[in-house]
Amino acid sequence: MTVSTRVLDASLGTPAAGVSVTLSRLADGWLDIESAVTGADGRHRFVADAPAGIYCLSFATGAYFRGRSVATFYPEVTITFTIGQPADGASDGHFHLPLLLSPFGYSTYRDA
Repeated sequence: MTVSTRVLDASLGTPAAGVSVTLSRLADGWLDIESAVTGADGRHRFVADAPAGIYCLSFATGAYFRGRSVATFYPEVTITFTIGQPADGASDGHFHLPLLLSPFGYSTYRDA
C-alpha cells in the first residue's frame, strides 16, 4: 500500500503549502517511517511501502499557522488509521487522507 495526503486551509480556501507531516507505524511504540513537507498544492505522497498495520499521520499545524502569524488551538493534528489486509488479494493499493484545516478546527476522511 501507499499513503498520500493533501492539506487544505479552509480559512483561506487554498492548499496549505509548507506543512510538515510525518508518517509513523505502530510496532512496539511509534516508529517514524517518513517525514516531508506539503508542496504548493498542499499534497505529499509518501514513498515508503505501508503493509497492513496501524499508522499515524502527524501534521505540524502550529508551525504552519505561526508562519502566517495566526493563532491556533491545535499545535499538532494527528490522524491514526488502520491499513487492513487486502481481502482475497484485491486492493486498490493506495490510501489518501485529506486534512481540511482551520485555526480552530479540522476534519479528515479517507478518499478513494
